[in-house]
Amino acid sequence: MDLRGLEKTVRMAAAAVSGADDVLIVSHIDADGISAAAIAATVCERLGKDYDVLFFSKMGEDAIAAVNNSSRSLVWISDLGSGYLSQLSKDGIVITDHHVPDSSWRRGQTSLGEFNRVIHVNPHDHGYDGSSEISGAGVTYLVAKSIDPANTDLACLAVVGACGDMQDSGNGLSGINRTILEDAVYEGGLEVKEDVRLYGRETRPLIGFLQYGSDPEVPGLFNDQEACSAFYAGLGIPLKKGNRNRCWTDLSENERGAAAEALLERVKEKDRAKLVGETYVLTDFPKGTDRRDAKEFATLLNSCGRYDDAPTGMRICMGDEDAVEASKENRSAHKRNISGAIDLVKKNDLLKVRRFIQYFDAGGEIKDTVLGIVAGMLLSGDGAYRGLPIIAFADSDDGVKVSARAERGMAERGLNLSEVMKKAASMVGGFGGGHNVAAGATIPGDRKEEFLDIVEDLVSAQVI
Repeated sequence: MDLRGLEKTVRMAAAAVSGADDVLIVSHIDADGISAAAIAATVCERLGKDYDVLFFSKMGEDAIAAVNNSSRSLVWISDLGSGYLSQLSKDGIVITDHHVPDSSWRRGQTSLGEFNRVIHVNPHDHGYDGSSEISGAGVTYLVAKSIDPANTDLACLAVVGACGDMQDSGNGLSGINRTILEDAVYEGGLEVKEDVRLYGRETRPLIGFLQYGSDPEVPGLFNDQEACSAFYAGLGIPLKKGNRNRCWTDLSENERGAAAEALLERVKEKDRAKLVGETYVLTDFPKGTDRRDAKEFATLLNSCGRYDDAPTGMRICMGDEDAVEASKENRSAHKRNISGAIDLVKKNDLLKVRRFIQYFDAGGEIKDTVLGIVAGMLLSGDGAYRGLPIIAFADSDDGVKVSARAERGMAERGLNLSEVMKKAASMVGGFGGGHNVAAGATIPGDRKEEFLDIVEDLVSAQVI
């Protein structure tokens, strides 16, 4: 791993941003991209620069045209761009991304003296894994910190971005994420606590916290409301305080300890580190809100971005309380759509299994912007086979959206979904990319079966 090389590129990007007259920020619509855009926008505000922000669901023709035709002196692309370097032609571009880079792009002209095109900051270029060691928001944060050490107060947003990209899977953040986490703790806006790591610690009622907790599933409790109620009753833990439902973080230390111990007894040995471990508490926000827990904050941002309202998510990151109120309908719609989409796949037996992959085609029934979330939740819950990559299709405005997900253990066996999606999509007239266990593509609507055949061949060749 070449830390010095990464630091050098970070410094070059920081100098380019600092020296720009004005900036166009282009970012992705997911939690990581929104966090990254908020970091970049805050930096521009602190530098006193005029800036605009555009969000895109992918680096398609519209996004590429917006970059290449921008009149701003610098375009700062965050959590996007690395896979499309050869298509970017504007003079003056900084990319802070963590996706697998465009292999057809030749690095060059990246010194400040000949800044004619692109300064590309990406962990993959320096031996780091962008799918697990640092997120797009994390790379953007490194540039922000290089511009001014006072920007370490933005480290919390980089942690949220990493959690949004599920880089805390297992037992917490690792790699460069760890350094960023230490910055956030040092700044005082984040605490690391050992606790049960199921989703919804701050906001889900106690029963829902266990009933819908799926990473990992707790045997005998997952999807069983009565069993969850009996679990708490057996420990003497009240579900309510007065008329209000209690949440996990409402429990006393003794109650949480007893419940955690009882939960650990129910899960397999291999799942214990996933069940109880590091949680990230954003201490500047009130208890019981979905901005206090990093994973819940990430879901809040996703609920904005997936429903064409990424700017509201960015405003939330930048401290706009009015934006929190404005996001409530997004949150409700997000929950309804995710739940409905999972039910659709299960009740209609849409999931089909081949030898090396599994897949489902939702057609126009699932919003294409939540397809990857649905695929990931099916894979981590009880709706799919964990030992096979899952390929999901949904109709979109420019063809068929494809999302591919796999468990991290498959990467250790050689799986790289980014390569699979990129190659398979190109062979059917589409485009794709991403990470080794989370990738996507857009393909023509009449090439799905051919695409699946190619994907299966590529996966079978990769996996040991």
